[in-house]
Amino acid sequence: MEFRPPLFLMTGLCWLILSALLGVAIFLGMVMGKPLPPGARILHVHSALVGGVAQIILGALLAFIPPLLLTGRDRPESHPVLYLAINGGAIGLLAGFALGQSALVGGAGLLVLLAFLSLAGETFRQAKTSLVSPPLNLWFYGIALLALLVGLGMGEAMAFRLLPQAYVGQERLAHVHLNLMAFVTLTIVGTMHNLFPTVLNTSLYSPRLARLTFFILPAGILLLITGFLLAHLYLQIAAGALFILGTLLYASNIVRTWIGAGRPRAVSSDHFLMATFFLLATAITGLLVAVNSLWNPPLMPFGTLHLVAYTHLAMVGFILQTIIGALSHLLPVSLALGRVKSNKKRGPYLAELTALVEQWRPLQVWALSLGTIGLAFVATLVWQFNLISVPVLVATWTAAGLLTTGLVLFGSKVARLLLRQPQDQGHE
Repeated sequence: MEFRPPLFLMTGLCWLILSALLGVAIFLGMVMGKPLPPGARILHVHSALVGGVAQIILGALLAFIPPLLLTGRDRPESHPVLYLAINGGAIGLLAGFALGQSALVGGAGLLVLLAFLSLAGETFRQAKTSLVSPPLNLWFYGIALLALLVGLGMGEAMAFRLLPQAYVGQERLAHVHLNLMAFVTLTIVGTMHNLFPTVLNTSLYSPRLARLTFFILPAGILLLITGFLLAHLYLQIAAGALFILGTLLYASNIVRTWIGAGRPRAVSSDHFLMATFFLLATAITGLLVAVNSLWNPPLMPFGTLHLVAYTHLAMVGFILQTIIGALSHLLPVSLALGRVKSNKKRGPYLAELTALVEQWRPLQVWALSLGTIGLAFVATLVWQFNLISVPVLVATWTAAGLLTTGLVLFGSKVARLLLRQPQDQGHE
């Protein structure tokens, strides 16, 4: 069996779909007054972030870094140890949380940590032997990987109780934001400056805006982590404002690149644009949450349901939509390259796969987008209505139905892509 980057992408997608369905069940149980066991939420989060998002990013970096450094021919194409480490780590984390065994959680986290340390070490070796200077976005990946390693290290320290328990809340905030905001967000932003123009077959609107983004976003994140560790609310607010500035620069570059390409409509670009919108919405909402905490008690009540809505602006609106957009572009290309050796025959087959991915495009994009907005709408309704009121229940089932529709639609497309073999030549 070949453990190539597409296998990482597909396995990560399976983790994401299973996690998303569990998340829908948790959400419905919360609103319906029949909550799932408390451990279900932590299983949902870690299966999505480790088994899903981290594995997809790992696979993408394995695929993208050699071409950036022009060292792909000298690198192994199969990565069984990394594949077993990331999936073994994800399974171990879930088992440890389910059994309440912090030692198992810590050991599984070490597997994930070692997988990314191995990637970082291999990337450094490639950079030393490369005949080209590392491009700017590769340095951006380096910052993201460093943040991940620190975040995973903090997770290990918390699992083995090596950090002061009196500050566990601050430590957890730093751990989550290092992994989610610093690693995932920076990796996606760095990749999108190359991937989005490639999808549109054009050039990036402004490399200068990209360079500004590469400096401002990490600075805002570093300031935010410092604010969490120091429990300094004003520092967190200042960091949020700086992060919004970086997000605005990034969004402007993405949108103007799309406009310059003639405003094309395709499933990948639609998901990328929606993801950009939700990244900006998440940044603004996060700043408002921090400002709301200036009052004691907060000016607007902020409970578990509001936290779920806020976090899923990022998880579903930004991260999941970006992943679906990327896979919608990359899967047809990788399948065509892997299954058809003839350049002449590959074009029609790729066109066939692309047409399959483009089916039901508006429904898929808007179901996920409106479902995410629906989560936020439910959270705002509970300021006026109780959980079992008709408006809350209608909004809840509508949001859950939309999210499930988008996920099932995309999942069915992936299954059809995998089953669709080239005509008249079988599997090459």
